Amino acid sequence: MIDGWSSHVDVDGLVELAATRLQAAADPAKAEPMAAYMKTDTPFFGVQKTGRLPVHRELVRRFPPENRADYREAVLALWSQPHREERYLAIDYAGSFPRYITVSSIPMYRRMIVDGAWWDFVDAIAIHLVGQVLLNQREATTPRVAAWIDARDMWLRRSSIIGQIGHKEATDTELLFDACRRRMHEAEFFIRKAIGWALRDYAKTDPTAVRGFALAHRSDLSGLSFREATKHLDV
Repeated sequence: MIDGWSSHVDVDGLVELAATRLQAAADPAKAEPMAAYMKTDTPFFGVQKTGRLPVHRELVRRFPPENRADYREAVLALWSQPHREERYLAIDYAGSFPRYITVSSIPMYRRMIVDGAWWDFVDAIAIHLVGQVLLNQREATTPRVAAWIDARDMWLRRSSIIGQIGHKEATDTELLFDACRRRMHEAEFFIRKAIGWALRDYAKTDPTAVRGFALAHRSDLSGLSFREATKHLDV
């Protein structure tokens, strides 16, 4: 029982099917290089994105959530499995049901960001899940994401910066520039890269605003952040 709803999803069947299909598609020769590229000890089956797509589609078709409890239980069941591809499937599954990608799911997404603690997980969750909630329920979600700007967890701070990537004209520029401003003193690579990435993305929509921000804070932005932010701008 979650959030007052009874769960009806066959979690065991979901997890078993995911593992079975991934094992069938596994290429052991790719598993070690994939782990080395991601700099992780988490095991891989050796299934790249194209090989995971049919598995994802089958999971969505055969195990659709009937309510929010189903959604949460299914996502976390996949997320708790030992292989990295199973966690990728958890994120993909979570993104397949828009009716549940709401502010009520932010605590779960936050948990996944903190637990995932690496860019391949965090960026997908921040942009495609948290970012979607922020886009659709901005008033309710903005205070939560804004609180992450000063979070102790670095991956939450990164998420607060990159969460609006792809929002274009709907970008909350106050939130974006505030996050960049408050974190631009950090020496952490993933924060510096996030600032440059987020600003460069928004520069496609409003190059004048990004140019102005970058030049106004040129002495405070890291070289990496400034270069990334102004990569396609005349500065």
